[in-house]
Amino acid sequence: MTVFSLGTFGFPEVHADGRPIKLALRKGLALLVYLAEARGAVARDVMATLLWPETPRETGLARLRRLLHRIELTLGQPVFETDRTSLRWSPEVELTLDTHLFESDCDRGDFEEACRIYRGDFLAGFSPEDSAEFDDWAFFRREALRGRLVHALERLVQDKATAGDHFAATAYAGRLVELDPLSEVYGRHLIRSLLLSGDRSGAERHHAALAQRLRDELGVAPEAETEALISPAAAPLRYAIPATRYVKGSGAHLAYQTYGRGPLDILVMPGFVSHVERAWEHPASRAFLTSLTKLGRLIVFDRRGIGLSDRVGAAPGIDVTAEDIGTVLHAADSRRVVLFGASECGPACIKFAVDEPRRVAGLILFGALAKGCWSQDYPHALRAGQYDAWSKQLVAQWGGPAGIEAFAPSLAGDPQARAWWAGLLRAASSPGGISAVLEAFRDADVRHLLPRIVVPTLVLHRRGDQAVRIAAGRDVASRIKGAEFVELDGSDHWFFAGDQQPVLEAIKGFMKRVS
Repeated sequence: MTVFSLGTFGFPEVHADGRPIKLALRKGLALLVYLAEARGAVARDVMATLLWPETPRETGLARLRRLLHRIELTLGQPVFETDRTSLRWSPEVELTLDTHLFESDCDRGDFEEACRIYRGDFLAGFSPEDSAEFDDWAFFRREALRGRLVHALERLVQDKATAGDHFAATAYAGRLVELDPLSEVYGRHLIRSLLLSGDRSGAERHHAALAQRLRDELGVAPEAETEALISPAAAPLRYAIPATRYVKGSGAHLAYQTYGRGPLDILVMPGFVSHVERAWEHPASRAFLTSLTKLGRLIVFDRRGIGLSDRVGAAPGIDVTAEDIGTVLHAADSRRVVLFGASECGPACIKFAVDEPRRVAGLILFGALAKGCWSQDYPHALRAGQYDAWSKQLVAQWGGPAGIEAFAPSLAGDPQARAWWAGLLRAASSPGGISAVLEAFRDADVRHLLPRIVVPTLVLHRRGDQAVRIAAGRDVASRIKGAEFVELDGSDHWFFAGDQQPVLEAIKGFMKRVS
């Protein structure tokens, strides 16, 4: 029996028993790829609309029948299983698809093989004519696969550097730089790997190229840590990013960091998206995190499916995230912790504080809300339709600084902040992945848990917050017995944006009371 394979990383290719088959039908290639990705039956109406969106239904279905026949003539044998309403690749046909092999290798942790398979972006340079819906589908699939590649490369750079294989680390770091040339984190990975492998001239060339890109694109100079790699005497190191470690949770490895020391731990969860390494890349974010280390030992981690933690098929719900908080605290040998839950991560911190009050010294909620969307008894959030429209817009802008105008108005005009946020989003998730996260939060509701909180609680909210109304913060505080509510000036939703000092002072006072 003929073994077919589809290559979709780059321009699509079809092989039969290892021999290339020239299929001079762009819509035919699109159909083969879409059916293979679907892993099952697809309705004829769906397929016809995808390929001929502006064509009347009967005409589109007729064209689909002719296209199926022409494909099988070219391939030299029947490959489809069809009925009156649907079609699929025949289960009798042996088929391999490179994207499925890539994702399987990522799932198993075989990141080297995964990166070998990824020879180019999904369907790069390919588009069937007049098929905007197919192009939209391909875009989201491309971004999801690219996000998994970034995650795989980050893991390989870290693993190879730890093992002392700096030549391999250099190769993988170079691919990261190609994917995000403006990231100083990736640039430092490459420069450091080149230096450790003995190639100082290569490190200097890449340092100069990075500095030029930053000047040309963002109008900024490299940070001190970047400069210190090449000329330590000229630019003393101001800070060091904590080492990223991993702990196995329920079916996923969780990336976490600890930094500093103190009588209490502070676990920070920043919101719907995070990246434990790139969080240190922006000066304001880094300054805030560094300030927290003066109050206690800092613990940060990426939720499953986000950042450097394993990518998983389902969005991390509140119960799962609360369980993962416990896993990370155990790995960090944390006995007493103050939870700092911002925005969408507030509910998971609430859940953990209710379930494990003996381990929680205090709970801080920043810009958080108890319910994801509006209801008659909860007017403080967007209606479901409004939320879905906002989510769709955010996802459509993924890859750029999506949502920064609402999340951080004070930074929205800063080119460096915009580039950093866009890079963090690309590294932290994909459009499809974050869609599932946002959908899960839309349906969240922890109001029933708030009266059960017995640990000291501080609720912080900026009056002009454009992402989460201050009324939501007031509502949360009113439902928690003994909670302190502090209204802050400003309109930034990000806790590190705008004036940090009032936030830090409130946290400092709270830490003194609970320690």
